[in-house]
Parts: sequence; C-alpha cells; structure tokens
Amino acid sequence: MSSNLESTSGRRASSREVPAASLAGLPDQPGEWVLLSYRLPREPSGPRTAVWRKLRKLGVAQISDGLVGLPAGPRTREQLEWLSEEVIDSGGSAIIWLATPGNRAQEQQLAQAMTEARAAEYQTVVGAAEAAAGSPTPASAIRRLRNDLRAIQRRDYFPPADRDQAEAAVEALSPRSPASGAESSGRRHAAGATP
Repeated sequence: MSSNLESTSGRRASSREVPAASLAGLPDQPGEWVLLSYRLPREPSGPRTAVWRKLRKLGVAQISDGLVGLPAGPRTREQLEWLSEEVIDSGGSAIIWLATPGNRAQEQQLAQAMTEARAAEYQTVVGAAEAAAGSPTPASAIRRLRNDLRAIQRRDYFPPADRDQAEAAVEALSPRSPASGAESSGRRHAAGATP
C-alpha cells in the first residue's frame, strides 16, 4: 500500500493520530481488508457519479484512483461485491480483492484517513445541532440530525472522539427518558463495531 495515502478530498491526511480506543480492537498484525479496484468510462458521467456517491456512503478508504478498501467482513465484502456488479453493468470493469496491508503502520494510515473523514462529518452534525439549539427546534430537524448521525455511524469503522460529542449535541436538543438513553447507547456501541 502506498505510504502517500491521500484522503478522498485529495489532500494529504494530517498527522493527527487515530485514537487508541479506535484501534484497540485491531490485532498486532494487520488485518484483512476487502478492496475494490474499478474503472468506469468517462461518458456518460452518471454511473461514475452514482458509484462515487455509494462509495462515499460506505465510508471507504481511498487508496488510489479506482482502488478503495474497507475492513474485511461479510457485510463490507457483500457491499463492495454489489457495487462491483453495478460498475460492470455500467460498462466498466471491477475486481474484488482480499488483502492484508504490508505492516501495521500502513493499516493504521488507512484507519486514520477513515477516522478523520468521520470526525469531520461528526463535527458537521455538532455544528448543525448547535445552530438548532439557538432556535426553536422542530421535531423534523431533530429527526434529520438523528438520521444523519445514524448514517455516519454505519460507515464509522474506527470511531473518533467526535462521535460522542455529536451524539451528545443531538441528544441535548430533545431530552429523553433514561430508558431511551440506554437503548441509544446500546445502538451506538453496536453500530461502531467493525463488520
């Protein structure tokens, strides 16, 4: 894997370390990742845009142009296999690979890029919740923020500290009963588990 990993926005990942808690479940040796190598024709652009949106929704690590990865698991493998079929149906080519990074540092680099991307998304939710807190918050805005939060959590394989901050900001908008809070906490821990 390249030591010059870039984030999906094209800029080099910052030196911010992945929180130890995020990598605590990783073994000393690098784990297996499922990779999708794909190529689509430039025209029409619709299929390229659709694939890009779906990859973003999955929260993949962008390894290089046309090569993305996720921590290997039945769910992530199935998701990339479906996307592979969509690429082929659109006139492109795609191959699914199971791979292990060359060393733990390379795996941590992938995890760090993914963590930073999720942290930025969580901060967007925090900002929206803070803006909503200053005004009368309609139930639809709270529902939208909760849905946004759940969508981010589904693609959060290495949870950053920003996750707890976003959850707290959304929950602060609408006081809930203690039983609901316990249920929410259980979902939070299950959603962040590596597939």
